[in-house]
Amino acid sequence: MDLFNKCDEFTLAEEYKKLGIYPYFHALETKQDIEVMMEGKRRIMIGSNNYLGLTGDKRVIAAGVKALTEFGSGVSGSRFLNGTLTTHLELEEELASFLNKEACVTFSTGFQSNLGILSAIAGRNDLVFSDRENHASIYDGIRLSYAEMIRYHHNDMEDLEVKLAKADPNKGKLIVTDGVFSMSGDICKLPDIVRLAKKYGARVMIDDAHGLGVLGAHGRGTAEYFGLEKDVDIIMGTFSKSLASLGGYMVADKKVVEYVKHKSRPFIFCAAITPANAATALEALRILKQEPERPKALLDIAKYVREGLKAKGLNIIENSIAPIIPIYTYSMLRTIIACKLLYEKGVYVNPVLPPATPEGECLIRTSYTSTHTRELMDEAIEIIGEVLNNLPEDDESLMALLEHRHE
Repeated sequence: MDLFNKCDEFTLAEEYKKLGIYPYFHALETKQDIEVMMEGKRRIMIGSNNYLGLTGDKRVIAAGVKALTEFGSGVSGSRFLNGTLTTHLELEEELASFLNKEACVTFSTGFQSNLGILSAIAGRNDLVFSDRENHASIYDGIRLSYAEMIRYHHNDMEDLEVKLAKADPNKGKLIVTDGVFSMSGDICKLPDIVRLAKKYGARVMIDDAHGLGVLGAHGRGTAEYFGLEKDVDIIMGTFSKSLASLGGYMVADKKVVEYVKHKSRPFIFCAAITPANAATALEALRILKQEPERPKALLDIAKYVREGLKAKGLNIIENSIAPIIPIYTYSMLRTIIACKLLYEKGVYVNPVLPPATPEGECLIRTSYTSTHTRELMDEAIEIIGEVLNNLPEDDESLMALLEHRHE
């Protein structure tokens, strides 16, 4: 059997391209912002994770240019050997201080952060309790650790306790959860998780990729939002969202950070983040500290949009304050066609399809930025309501619509 048979059998992408509804790899022609140029046309951007609107900030860009000039384009090695810059150390020191932890270590990407943390801190004789809706990088990190993965139902604390109670008391235990879940926008039930962790002798790790710069009075994330910063053992996050760069980090007690730095293969054997990435993340962090009104503006605009979409009669997931607002579109075909029509009318959103959702529960994921204006959001809400409220629900009618468009 030829290894590449699976490649020959994968035809779905080509089929959607022929139908003119392939939803991926649209090319930006301008910097990431609340409005962008994509493929020759203005689009309202409500499909990015640029939560604080800093990717185009002049101060952030200037910091990147300065670092590129001073340190060059890359480090040509891992942090473990020749790849540590003074900027890396500054970034780690300021992140640890901001998040009220003893120490910090940075990774090349957010995905790699979870791989590096989990594969180092957990092992064959340990148990990792993972929310079923955790990010894919958490799943892969647990697999790489060889620890036993025990999944609990999404945000179901009764199910988590049942599984903790059954666990071998002689094994190390880690509860890992997204702070803000990336697809639904749900916020984890951190007070209950902390209570159960103390009851059953487990440690707690939060993936706060979508929490930093979003939740908490100072934008410190999920733990600050719940007043539980001292009770969370490990906080992981990314630079590619609120901090307008690329990379990831972990903050924890110094002994935990030191252990991970010396045991994590994805950290030891990977080149460090570039000088420009480190400098732009550091500048964005400093702006967040100086301008704590940005997270509040972000949640305010999310609340405004949530109310506007509900007023249009759309079925949204609304049990959160987060700037991630999914809209149910149910079938895969309806979701992809809706995204296509919205894109044509000047609104960029993201389709969420199986396996990211169960069959029949497909979503359009919309996400917002602190610099979005109400006027711009009114325009987007109007277009979304028009498209979705006039789109057939059954696949037969949807296919007929496609055929009519091709005539």
